[in-house]
Amino acid sequence: MTTKTMSLALFLFPGQHLGAWRLPDAIPEVDVGIEHYVRAAKLAEEAKLDAIFFEDQAAVPRSNDIMKGDTYGAANPRSIHFDPMMLLPALAMATKHLGLAATSTASFNEPYNLARRFASIDFISNGRVGWNLVTSFNESEAQNFGLDAHLGHAERYERASEFIDVVTGLWDSWDEGAVIRDKESGVYFDVDKMHFLRHEGKFFKVRGPLTMGRSPQGRPVIFQAGSSEPGRELAARTADVVFTLQTDMAASRAFREDIRQRAARFGRDPDKIKVLPGITPIVGKTDEEAQAFRERMRDLIPEELAITHLMPHSGGLNFRDYDLDGPMPDLPETNAGKSHRDAIVNLARRENLSILQTARRFAEGSYMKMVGAPATIANTMQEWLENDACDGFLAVPTHFPQGVEDFTRLVVPELQQRGIFRKEYTGQHLRDHLGVEKYS
Repeated sequence: MTTKTMSLALFLFPGQHLGAWRLPDAIPEVDVGIEHYVRAAKLAEEAKLDAIFFEDQAAVPRSNDIMKGDTYGAANPRSIHFDPMMLLPALAMATKHLGLAATSTASFNEPYNLARRFASIDFISNGRVGWNLVTSFNESEAQNFGLDAHLGHAERYERASEFIDVVTGLWDSWDEGAVIRDKESGVYFDVDKMHFLRHEGKFFKVRGPLTMGRSPQGRPVIFQAGSSEPGRELAARTADVVFTLQTDMAASRAFREDIRQRAARFGRDPDKIKVLPGITPIVGKTDEEAQAFRERMRDLIPEELAITHLMPHSGGLNFRDYDLDGPMPDLPETNAGKSHRDAIVNLARRENLSILQTARRFAEGSYMKMVGAPATIANTMQEWLENDACDGFLAVPTHFPQGVEDFTRLVVPELQQRGIFRKEYTGQHLRDHLGVEKYS
């Protein structure tokens, strides 16, 4: 039996699969139903997962086609969701051990406000919070923040790189033990252990410090996803956990090794940075039952919605100008997320899919599908782990509650039985769960 163990996070985002929410037993009201998020978090904690993770887009994701009058825009369930930062304090009160991670963009926030929010939630949760750093790619977001279009890809990452330096500098603006609250001496905090940041850069000018002492983890855990050159550099320099869309084991092993080598070049311990490919588990009692369930959910995706969902990653092409049953054309370079564009093209080429077939597959969610009985899914996860293709996985269920229940109550016990995932929490903080670098 291997001694290597994996990290596991649960990604709950309503509408990740654009058909599964239509299943009779699905609860689409999870989109803004706090009681359902609490239930999902408790299932994740019951399974001893490292964290529950939430995506965010500060706009209704709509392509130009939808804005011209397509009828399916309002049918896209990804349009409706909470600001995830509002979820974390509520879930912190409903759980004791589970890590709580939320996406917040460096493109349309200010570093002081973001650093303060995450430090606050780290206190509220007693050291269980994580920040997923992204650079927004949805053009509709830019139009909600006074812009007609996004900054260019390279400039977005340049801004994000300075952004994260300011955030971590603010988190470090108080030393451990700076806040004394000594009633006898009347000293509330030690001014020698409080530091002004005085940052002046290309994008930001920030005095600091934060309005609180050092948070329980020192620094909340930093998550990042990006496969482009600047994305990999940023992740290797700053991230504790790197999410990836890899679907091929050899390619994922190469991606992980690349991130580790870059991390070492930045003076970091490669073993303290974790690479987690995203997976969508589709579980059945047998492999055949799971495959039939997958096809049933896929059949619930409207054709027009599938094509529309693909449009933001088309590089400006209108797929309706092509034969939808013909091959996927070459996609131009785009100012949107490059990892999603590459994933679409690679999928279409690798499996010789038509435009419509690719759209339907992408509408199932952009993550690797693991379809089968619990033991079958666990076999693949174990193979990836033992072949150094990952350090664990970001599990992205198709829907709530069954998708979450199937993974936490069927697949995870299989992993625990094999000794490759914990049966009990052994640490206090999210950094303990993940085995990443600690900050005092």
